[in-house]
Amino acid sequence: MSAATHLGHRAHSSILARGFATALARHVSRPMVAQSIVYRQQQWRWMSARPADDAASHHQHTRKKVTLQTLAAMHRRKEPITMITAHDYPSAMFVDRAGADTLLVGDSLAMVALGLPSTVSVTMDEMLHHCRAVARGAKHPFLVADMPFGSYEADPKLAVANAARFIKEANMEAVKLEGGMDMADTVRSIVKAGIPVLGHIGLTPQRLAMLGGFRCKASLQARCAKLLVDDALALQDAGCFAVVLEAVPAPVATAITERLSIPTIGIGAGAGCSGQVLVQQDMLGIFDRFVPKFCKQYANVSQVSLAALREYCQEVKSGAFPATEHTYPMPADEEAKFQALVSDSATGKKDD
Repeated sequence: MSAATHLGHRAHSSILARGFATALARHVSRPMVAQSIVYRQQQWRWMSARPADDAASHHQHTRKKVTLQTLAAMHRRKEPITMITAHDYPSAMFVDRAGADTLLVGDSLAMVALGLPSTVSVTMDEMLHHCRAVARGAKHPFLVADMPFGSYEADPKLAVANAARFIKEANMEAVKLEGGMDMADTVRSIVKAGIPVLGHIGLTPQRLAMLGGFRCKASLQARCAKLLVDDALALQDAGCFAVVLEAVPAPVATAITERLSIPTIGIGAGAGCSGQVLVQQDMLGIFDRFVPKFCKQYANVSQVSLAALREYCQEVKSGAFPATEHTYPMPADEEAKFQALVSDSATGKKDD
């Protein structure tokens, strides 16, 4: 449908809706019904939730779905790729409306959404649950799911089976797994099964115990940095469509990017990567346990939310909320009848 046709249909529907509301309000005998029609016409909310605004939906429909081909074309013309994490329906809608190219349902949700101390504890079922919610909220970015710790390391067959669950059960479009040359065969098996794979090298949080904590990878030893280049090339050869470089020194990340024919997505890896990814809760100031060195905080949502919640509590205590505009009206004559009925009921009187 063309934009003009779409707008024409919307205008026609709006005229019909206004005509219907006017006619119904003119002929109804109960004031409350007419008042309800007017309220709905003005889009006042009679419940705690309602469908998304038509204008916002129309804006989203004008945007094309991002695919692997889209990302490859962006890489060829050297257009930076944007990736943001999300873990539920609202956070996914934010990513979608912001215009991000890719969305990652990261296992970081273990910490920022579930309150766990690290990413290693999150399960397949928990990841699938969150992925399903995200898929309902984001229709345009390319959707990638983190494979949780223990779901792919032991056996390529197990990895393929679990990767397929993200596609079949959670409407994801690709999976991400950590590891370099040691995971190349597993990546190859998943790709052979028809599932796109995003690699992840550098700081690999699922191997936190072996790494000795969150720290920059290859920051001191040149030989370790060279191994990262080898890891990236191995993942490319295995069929990865892109590779995440986390906490990698900028010169190393740039060297890797220059040697690959697939995009690199940096997180704490400098500006030389093909794209960037950040955890949404970090960049919005929602997760306040700690902020990684590489994260730029674009807002302080935690502070704003806390202030709003405190104000609500104070207004309830003081009686300022709810005010008249937050309550449902009742016609005066109907209220009088209601009070009489209640009064009769309290004194034991009954209607004849």
